[in-house]
This record gives sequence, structure tokens and C-alpha cells, in this order.
Amino acid sequence: MNFRFKAPDETYERLFAVAAWNDAPYFTDAEHAALALSEAVTRLSDRSDPVPDAIWNEAARHYNESQLASLVLYIAMTNVWNRINVTTRQVAGEWAKSDEARQWRKEREKQVAAD
Repeated sequence: MNFRFKAPDETYERLFAVAAWNDAPYFTDAEHAALALSEAVTRLSDRSDPVPDAIWNEAARHYNESQLASLVLYIAMTNVWNRINVTTRQVAGEWAKSDEARQWRKEREKQVAAD
């Protein structure tokens, strides 16, 4: 099995366990804090206090202000793309298999090689 975006030192166990991050033993305390923040920001309508201070404070304990800002923006961008895909009924990853995507990758590879 090959994942296009898998870091060389990342394990398959951790990748497969992300959906069950709260119960999985594979994540550091900092990663747990980031995943808890991600879940809270993603599921805003599930609670009266969508991002409780406890979740934010735990993330702030592990990440500085710049890192927190990056994390929040990354979560927001992921949510935007997920919502666009759901709204337009796009299946994630389907475009990457298209002829258009193959052509785009070839052109991109040529640009990178030229630089």
C-alpha cells in the first residue's frame, strides 16, 4: 500500500488510527491536543460551547501563538475543502486520477525541472 502524502517516517498504524485518535496509543500529547482542537473546530454545532477553554488551553500548552494560528488556519482550510466537496458531491481524490490531473502533474514536473 502506498500513500502519496505519507511522510517516510510515518507509520501506517498512526495513519489508520487518526479516526480513533482519542483511543489510539500512537499519538503524543501535543498531537492529541491538535486533534482535539481539530475535532472541536470541525464540529461547531455539536455543543453550546464549540471550542471549550480546556481544549484551547491544552493546545496552547503545546503550541506557541504562531503554531496555533497555523493549526487553526489548516483546520479551517481542510473544513472549507471538505464542505465544498460535500456541497458539489465531489469524491475526494477523484480529480487526482483524471487525465486533467495527469497533464497538470506533467506540466508541473517540467516547471520544477526547469527551475
